Amino acid sequence: MSEEKEVWFGNPSQVVNLGTFILLGLLFWLVIPLLIILWKWLVIKNTKYELTTERLTTRHGVLNKKTDELELYRVRDYKYEQPFFLRLFSLGNIVLQTSDKSDPQVVLRAIPNGEELREKLRTQVEACRLKKGVREVDFE
Repeated sequence: MSEEKEVWFGNPSQVVNLGTFILLGLLFWLVIPLLIILWKWLVIKNTKYELTTERLTTRHGVLNKKTDELELYRVRDYKYEQPFFLRLFSLGNIVLQTSDKSDPQVVLRAIPNGEELREKLRTQVEACRLKKGVREVDFE
């Protein structure tokens, strides 16, 4: 049996907080806005995505850590979104529709080179399905 290998590792970009940073930065002389800025920065900083040959792992949380794992053969559909604001920074969101009961939709937010990652993900999903002999069947 082949061993699982890391294909990609990354975090969301802090650009998702830019509006909050600017707005609360104007109120820097107050203590509370600085704490909110710090908290929002820590939330993004502590979000990690890891794609391996068999699963997608999402780790997030500042005080309480949570790890979500998605077996790649459960991915049903991929979508790459580039809202205008993220397009300005060459970032995008990857939305995965899955057959997983706990996470039917997984979103990788503010990812650089998102189209390239989506293609890597698609390739790994197909390879994983082939290796495990899994097929996706839709009933309507």
